[in-house]
Amino acid sequence: MRNLKGILLAVLIVLLVLAVLAFILENQQSISLLFLGWASPQLPVSATIVIALLTGMVIGPCVGWLLGRASRVRRKPLV
Repeated sequence: MRNLKGILLAVLIVLLVLAVLAFILENQQSISLLFLGWASPQLPVSATIVIALLTGMVIGPCVGWLLGRASRVRRKPLV
């Protein structure tokens, strides 16, 4: 049973890597984003989306940690 779980996990990871690779290969058009007067360098669409994904994966847990910490501080009993 343990080997089956390992094999299924390996297959899932390989499929995920292949899907990401196909996404990157299909989205090679260069774009430049403009936000509040700031223009980004010309990057492929796939690089822009992957950078946004990774940024969200870092910022999301940090915000959750900060909110959880703030709620624990508010619930602290006054003794």
